[in-house]
Amino acid sequence: MSNSQLPRIAVVGFAHSANVPATTGTTNGVEMLVPCFSKLYDDLGISRTDIDFWCSGSSDYLAGRAFSFISAIDAIGAVPPINESHVEMDGAWALYEAWIKIATGEVDVALAYGFGKSSAGDSDRIQAMQTDTYNVAPLWPDARSLAGLQARAGLTSGAWTEADMAGVAARTTGRSVDELLATDYVADPLRAHDIAPYADAGAAVILASEDRARELVANPAWITGWDHRIETPNFGARDLTRSESTAKAAAVAFGDRSRDVDVAEIHAPYTHQELIVARELGFGEGTRVNPSGGALTANALFTAGLQRIGYAAHEILTGNAGTAVAHATAGPLLQQNMVVALAGGEN
Repeated sequence: MSNSQLPRIAVVGFAHSANVPATTGTTNGVEMLVPCFSKLYDDLGISRTDIDFWCSGSSDYLAGRAFSFISAIDAIGAVPPINESHVEMDGAWALYEAWIKIATGEVDVALAYGFGKSSAGDSDRIQAMQTDTYNVAPLWPDARSLAGLQARAGLTSGAWTEADMAGVAARTTGRSVDELLATDYVADPLRAHDIAPYADAGAAVILASEDRARELVANPAWITGWDHRIETPNFGARDLTRSESTAKAAAVAFGDRSRDVDVAEIHAPYTHQELIVARELGFGEGTRVNPSGGALTANALFTAGLQRIGYAAHEILTGNAGTAVAHATAGPLLQQNMVVALAGGEN
């Protein structure tokens, strides 16, 4: 079934905990999630029992414990029983499952959430577990070193310059390009401003069917297209300066609709990756990119992608934008990519 044949579904609520370098809470996310759920209930005038389906996104590798998502259900409450699922992915993929659940007609209101406590371990090293099991993972390459290889490939090919990368950082740091380029490398050719700092955070987004969305909010953020594509984990088999999966996902998500959207929220933990994704999304020059600050201000593992969708929808819900696109990524070097197109009004 194509996106155009699906029933109308909208984002009606978004909340996240503070993106902070470290928290004192447990790795199951309960302390982060309870305030998020409470805010959503209050904002929409609903209660826990109004949610027909729950889906979470997290990682046992990051949590350092088995079945951490089971412990996180303490943030919801066990009685009465709930309809619940989980993905070992960023919360954006949990939201995708929630969207499908509503599209099938099984439920009307779904809440997807994600959580991650990056400060509990060495996140650069932990992410080596995502790489090719036989040829790459045994080498234990840290995430920033792999990103440095990708950035160097783009510089060598002429796909971008160090000034282009600094230009992305300048938008979020408020510092000039020249000032940023004068700083030292930390993982040549990456400087500190090219690398998003890890953060601890939890986030939640509520989706609703058309009738329930209109009851809950004045201006629902309608999902007009959604797609997710995956590329090979073999780095040598792909052009690291491009993102074919993003391009294909965007083609499906936008369809024949204009890409000149008001807002684009891009999930890019490194400056050069924003350049790659922006190119593949193909939005216009008038598009505001990452008004939230994006993942470059805080790379909250397993919630950064969900936050991008939430922030894009928030721009529509609050009347600051009529159209938006959100992007989420997972895996090493933009291996998996998701694109969501959103619009307000009767679009």
